[in-house]
Amino acid sequence: MTTFNERTIVHAFRDDALGEHDAVGLAAAIRRGEISPAEAARDARERVRAVDARLGAVQVHVDSPAHAAGTGGAFAGVPTFVKDNTDYQGLPTGHGSAAFRPRAARRHAPFTQQLLSSGVTVLGKTRLPEFGFSPTTEYDGAEPVHNPWHTGYSAGGSSGGSAALVAAGAVPIAHANDGGGSIRIPAACCGLVGLKPTRGRVVASALGRQLPLDIISDGIVSRSVRDAAAFLAAAETYRRSPKLPPLGLVEGPSGRRLRIGFVLDSPNGVHSDAATRAAVTEAVATLGRLGHTVEPVELGMEPNFTDDFLTYWGMLSFLLGVTGRTLGADFDHRRMDGLSRGLREEYLRNWRRTPGVLRRLKRTKEAYAASFRGLDLVLSPVLAHTTPPIGHLSPTVPYAKLIERILAYVAFTPVDNVVGTPSVSVPAAGATTDGLPIGVMFSARPGGERKLLEIAFELEADRPFRRIQDQ
Repeated sequence: MTTFNERTIVHAFRDDALGEHDAVGLAAAIRRGEISPAEAARDARERVRAVDARLGAVQVHVDSPAHAAGTGGAFAGVPTFVKDNTDYQGLPTGHGSAAFRPRAARRHAPFTQQLLSSGVTVLGKTRLPEFGFSPTTEYDGAEPVHNPWHTGYSAGGSSGGSAALVAAGAVPIAHANDGGGSIRIPAACCGLVGLKPTRGRVVASALGRQLPLDIISDGIVSRSVRDAAAFLAAAETYRRSPKLPPLGLVEGPSGRRLRIGFVLDSPNGVHSDAATRAAVTEAVATLGRLGHTVEPVELGMEPNFTDDFLTYWGMLSFLLGVTGRTLGADFDHRRMDGLSRGLREEYLRNWRRTPGVLRRLKRTKEAYAASFRGLDLVLSPVLAHTTPPIGHLSPTVPYAKLIERILAYVAFTPVDNVVGTPSVSVPAAGATTDGLPIGVMFSARPGGERKLLEIAFELEADRPFRRIQDQ
């Protein structure tokens, strides 16, 4: 894998209204009257302007952001961004695609309403790879999103724009969503906390409601565990799922010691690289020192899981190609990028397998649930190898080579999307030789966000996460 000898770090931390606050801390300062929402928005916009020329994280800016502090909420007055696959009234939704000319959304998406209920100030929309299909935010014919820890490397995907802005300190939190790892992957690449909620914990997306198997969850990426916890509590205040146990506000570690299983390699046959294995092994040692029982476990999956998920992934690309004119009258599937076209063509070769694929994917929850017998959580890598340099996963790479690289990278996250279980990426204690973060992932049973947050709080307290401004 290519190594970049010259490391360029980009961050926006400075002595202004935002300071080094996370979202909870900034909202508290606003409530105390120490700063105003207008000051927070002004300084966040200045931070974004200072870093985005080198990061390429922003798709569109809001000309006149509305300050929602008067409505209250956990994040009243906190500046943020919405990912550009989710409608924000009056702004175009481009889905990262050059296949059509986006038009302004007529109304907010249901999740946008849920996010706004927390009181945030939306400053614009962040970039994503085309339709969120890729684990890196790169394009055919446009600048990629760069990792602020090292601009020669990927910021992850698909929520790469959001992760880059938060990691760089431009805003404390940003919207992300996850259909195969797209919250957790960029969180791991950029040294953030990224929690994919249980299916149904937050409102369903419009696309998710139409799918035969909803694999999409919305959430945020953040620099602190308490921001992730505050977001879920705020989302529950707006709308609580009657099918899941109430969560409330999780405020710190639990005194209860857990039984945690761990894996180093994916059950689909992909082996993790040395740095990733070392990160998980160190997390195992830390958990043991903290009094938890940690033991190896085998994750249960259907034997054809990877092939079936790839077919389902291809079906999504095919459906978007067929229904693209609902996004823009000029939609042309021939202008989709190399990854999207390759997925679509692969599905067209295998479409007859669709009923069996859906049946097996839905059955995955039985084998996966068996992995948790006698366990509270499962610890694993987020990704099978460390963050790749820009270009390694570019949609300009020939499809056969590109999909081989993606499957050798994204080997752990998709199962939680298929089963609907929650999981969280948290920064590991160490880093790569190039100074890039490495993430580790905890997964739980459906509705198990409290245990995920409590263990994340405990790790954060034991060894505070690395800060980009200290590098």
